[in-house]
Amino acid sequence: MAMASPANKKKPKSNQTPESQFSYNFNFYSKSKDLHSAISLYDTAISQNTRLNQHNFNTLLYLCSISLNDPSTKDLSLQYGFRVFDHMVSNGIKPNEASITAVARLAAAKGDGDYAFDLVKNIGVYNELPRLRTYDPALFCYCENLEGDKAYEVEEHMGRMGVGLEEGEIAALLKVSVETRREERVYEYLQKLRKMVRCVREETAKVIEHWFEVFEGNGVELDVGLVREAVSRNGGGWHGLGWIGKEKWVVRRGSVDAGGKCCCCGGQLVSVDIDDDETERFAESVAGLAMEREVKANFSEFQNWLEKHANYEAIMDGANIGLYQQNFAEGGFSISQLDAVIKDLYNQSGKKRPLVILHNKRLRALLQNPSTRELIQEWIEKDVLYTTPHGSNDDWYWLYAAVKLRCWLVTNDEMRDHIFELLGSDFFVKWKERHQVRYTFVKGNLELQMPPLFSIVIQESENGSWHVPVAGDGNDSPQSWLCVSRPRSCDALKEASCMEESKDSNDSRCNSKLPTFGRPESLASCKHKLHSRDSFQESDDKITALTGKRKERSPSPS
Repeated sequence: MAMASPANKKKPKSNQTPESQFSYNFNFYSKSKDLHSAISLYDTAISQNTRLNQHNFNTLLYLCSISLNDPSTKDLSLQYGFRVFDHMVSNGIKPNEASITAVARLAAAKGDGDYAFDLVKNIGVYNELPRLRTYDPALFCYCENLEGDKAYEVEEHMGRMGVGLEEGEIAALLKVSVETRREERVYEYLQKLRKMVRCVREETAKVIEHWFEVFEGNGVELDVGLVREAVSRNGGGWHGLGWIGKEKWVVRRGSVDAGGKCCCCGGQLVSVDIDDDETERFAESVAGLAMEREVKANFSEFQNWLEKHANYEAIMDGANIGLYQQNFAEGGFSISQLDAVIKDLYNQSGKKRPLVILHNKRLRALLQNPSTRELIQEWIEKDVLYTTPHGSNDDWYWLYAAVKLRCWLVTNDEMRDHIFELLGSDFFVKWKERHQVRYTFVKGNLELQMPPLFSIVIQESENGSWHVPVAGDGNDSPQSWLCVSRPRSCDALKEASCMEESKDSNDSRCNSKLPTFGRPESLASCKHKLHSRDSFQESDDKITALTGKRKERSPSPS
């Protein structure tokens, strides 16, 4: 075969060393993916005792690894790849992560997952840390060879090294678990997939589909109370208790309507929140960072106050709402916008008041204005207002309150500033989607934009059914949904629900109680946007319902 020539490129200077001239020509063959020419040049360099560096070896190893997919170069890649690596090590050239990854790919191409995995396990000898791509050759090799236990060992090693799985790796582990009928492992990887991705790829969906079509194992007995408690604790959308039911699965492809109802089984999808443990860690993280940057006594006072005044279903970012669209000549702080949001939330929440977080300097200005003083005093009396002290950052207060009380947060703030970056939480985005209420004022009319009625994620229902969104053109927009159900389990849950509702109908307390906003089922009851503009009712009984007994406290904890 004729060897490509770099002669038509800019020629190297005549005073170049043999090493630099070799590197110049070698890089040319690498860029053109010409394995034969690169190997020929490598052999010539070895015969002439040309000194090669780490980059030279890595370039050839990479070229060998990417040439494995071409049948005409696969054998040559395997023949030279290992020889080059041995030559590199014997010459005292330290391999790095890229070197190890390339050789691991060569080993996997030979079907030798053990060698590929040994390379990763011993990478610390070279003071290198493995990456996901370093593990992939061994992991995929074991999965393709149906060596499940070895694949699970690779995953465990990844966990110890702090390397996380992505959809491709989970799908491979799921597939080997399906093929080897490892029921518990299949369940485990479905849960990991639920946490990792919103919509699965089509190839992943087919693996899941195949499992439920062939799986005939029995699940646990349906205990409605136990399952619902687990779903609530987990934030909705999954229980994690294992397979439920004993009947054959019914597997269908379909769609979900705008309200979250499955067109195949009639099941209702929910809005999925972060779980109890994540919520507590999130609140602790916000409080810890706030106390580092705020006056500790001030924030502690707010925490104590919130413990005693926890009956809020919405927190309002007062400054964000009051200053919305006020950047014009006569603009200023709009108390009427705040008032509109307060009344809308109050009327739509079962007469429960929101809490406005506002800086003390704003409060003083509003109290000095005769046109706003009376309304502000009313808010203070009704515990609608908490003012933050001089020198504080309001953001810490309203974020902490919304997380701690698990309620809605009314703000258009995208929460991308430095204080939110400090959180570094992988569930922050999920929490925002579930809890943030945005708003607009069009010609003075308020419209609240509520969180989605249901989450586009894999969902495991209370009756054991599964709903899996399958990706379309966009990663976050499903083209279809995979619906997997056991009909008798669905009927059993409906029967249990009817019995509970019948029992609750005799309890007057249940008739008036709305589900709290902080749990997933609450949004299922909010299928319309908030449009009511009614003012506070001034009758004695409704004033009491809003305010309770007046608290003896100062308007601002300064």
